[in-house]
Amino acid sequence: MAKPFNLKLLILICATTLLLSCGEPQSQSTTMVTADQALTSQGLLDQSANTFQRTGQGARDGEWQAFGGDEGSTKYTALDGINIENVADLEVVWRRPALDQHYLDINPNQRYTTNWNAAPLVINGVGYITNGVGLLEAFHPGTGETLWVQEPPGGAEGLPGASTRGAAYWSQGDEQRLFVQRGTFLYALNPEDGTTFDDFGVDGRVDLQLFPVEFERFRWGGVPMVVRDVVVIGQAMSDTFPNKEAFRGDVHAFDVRTGALRWTYHTIPQEGEFGTDTWQDRSWSYTGHAPVWALFSADEELGLVYMPISSATNDMYGGHRIGDNLFSQSLVAVNAETGERVWHYQTVHHGLWDYDPPAAPILMDINVEGREIKAVAQLTKQAFVFVFDRETGEPVWDIEERSVPQSDVPGEVTAATQPFPTKPAPFDRQGSTEENLVDFTPELRAQALDIASHYVTGPLFTPPSIASENGTQGTIQLPGSQGGADVQGAAFDPETGMLYIPSITSPFVADLLPGDPEVTNLSYTKGSRRWLAGPQGLPLFKPPYGRITAINMNTGEHEWMVPNGWGPVDNPAIAHLDLGKLGVPGRPSPLLTKSLLFIGEGMTNQRRGGRIPPDMPIEIATNSGGPWFRAYDKTSGAVVWEIEMEAGTTNPPISYVYNDRQYLLVTIGDSRHAPEMVAFALPE
Repeated sequence: MAKPFNLKLLILICATTLLLSCGEPQSQSTTMVTADQALTSQGLLDQSANTFQRTGQGARDGEWQAFGGDEGSTKYTALDGINIENVADLEVVWRRPALDQHYLDINPNQRYTTNWNAAPLVINGVGYITNGVGLLEAFHPGTGETLWVQEPPGGAEGLPGASTRGAAYWSQGDEQRLFVQRGTFLYALNPEDGTTFDDFGVDGRVDLQLFPVEFERFRWGGVPMVVRDVVVIGQAMSDTFPNKEAFRGDVHAFDVRTGALRWTYHTIPQEGEFGTDTWQDRSWSYTGHAPVWALFSADEELGLVYMPISSATNDMYGGHRIGDNLFSQSLVAVNAETGERVWHYQTVHHGLWDYDPPAAPILMDINVEGREIKAVAQLTKQAFVFVFDRETGEPVWDIEERSVPQSDVPGEVTAATQPFPTKPAPFDRQGSTEENLVDFTPELRAQALDIASHYVTGPLFTPPSIASENGTQGTIQLPGSQGGADVQGAAFDPETGMLYIPSITSPFVADLLPGDPEVTNLSYTKGSRRWLAGPQGLPLFKPPYGRITAINMNTGEHEWMVPNGWGPVDNPAIAHLDLGKLGVPGRPSPLLTKSLLFIGEGMTNQRRGGRIPPDMPIEIATNSGGPWFRAYDKTSGAVVWEIEMEAGTTNPPISYVYNDRQYLLVTIGDSRHAPEMVAFALPE
């Protein structure tokens, strides 16, 4: 229910409105060309990029309208007030904590995430971000000061909650709404004051617990996707379940005005639907999961939503679901208004490797051999870029089905082939093969060979294997289950056609154990699923352990690759070799501007889920980054500016203009440094 408007809030909003009137235009009726002309005249926007702005490629008007800058997740802005010539002059101008003091006044002991991975929106001169407990806060983009906060439902009892990746904005005419998913509810909020709309769902929110709670409580940490007049929601579910039966991770769409359920897409096809023939013995009827845990993209003009659907039960063993298993580990395009499938492509058949398509598909207009193509690119954990015509699903470059190793696990039937794009080439190391093992010195090489001898090794798509005391301890999988690429995605330049992909090189042990019939009806279940260290505290495989790869999407060719971060260069076993940068295996998100690529090193000081052995040096552990934030010359990969922060970066950086000044926002935090958003700008 909408909360009563109070005098204090009214005074704050009036004062803010007066301040904002001196900066960016606030009226929805202001045309994009007018805004672009104003920014161009101030030297903040490059005029040559205007055509791309008008086609929706990249953030527009000096704002940041969606998690990835736009509905196509390009993470691009044509702003150029901060550029190669002056980036070294950047200074911190304000900071903002992950949880406003208002909530700490409600509960001084309230705990909140150290991994604050939300991306802010900046629209009509106001910033919006979901905080450390998943509630929305509005802030002044020039000072970071709070404008309003979303009240926790139920007061102090409703304050605890998990963080999400952000909010979505919708407007039509004079109408405008913000959508926030928190816990089991979807909220529609008024951008002016944060109050809910009485006409949306029940008391301003929609219950997302659409399946029996005994299966699994609804949860998600993504961002709602608003396209036309629907808001689309995914789910986050465990990959590994105690039994073969589980609930599906269906995608749901709701009316932006009423909250009514508009459509549901079955991520595992049901009776009479296309794709059931890829599930032998009616295994579609009981197999579950396959949610969109990552992020959606959409094409407003075509009216299509692009869904990266992940793996089905059970992640590393599929003897109970023989077949290719559509639509698990597939990119599916659906009609935004009806939810009907328009086209699909499965990037992994009968998935066993946790190779979910982990990032939002990237919309891009490219020119391939003189042919203009409205394309969509899907990054994968196995370090591929699959590129399709986003209207028809036709591959832009050929995709070959190639023979892959087969499983010897009893009851398992591995897919005979897997899809391999012919272009672009893989952007990270593939296969736990001997030639990929670390070889800094002969001694380290011998030790790496000894470590690998205790496991099953082989090329990409070598299946998981049974761990035993007297045999091997499982399969070394490279890339591991966090990539290659992952949820951080990539950034695309619509002016040049260049794609910039951050990725990591990190192995993962895919081991199986016989299922205990007392607790499961699965023949085999997951084992340790752990990360694997190499000799003398070094990684097991060759560097770079974190890299950035630039690919020309008009040709499909790699232009350059650079390590991101120094990595374990000070390790005593190699310190004397003067190796140069080895890269850091964090998972940072990029930001692309007219001339610069901004990127950090990812979170620091992380040991997640017990998978990282306590004796593994934290600087080489998967998903562990460093405190440096950098600007790269996007034409060459050369570092042109860097700063050591108090902690690693946790969210996608963004950039916008407020009051004729370009700002750069990035969030940092870890277990030793309270998460906060840091704003950079050039001296006034």
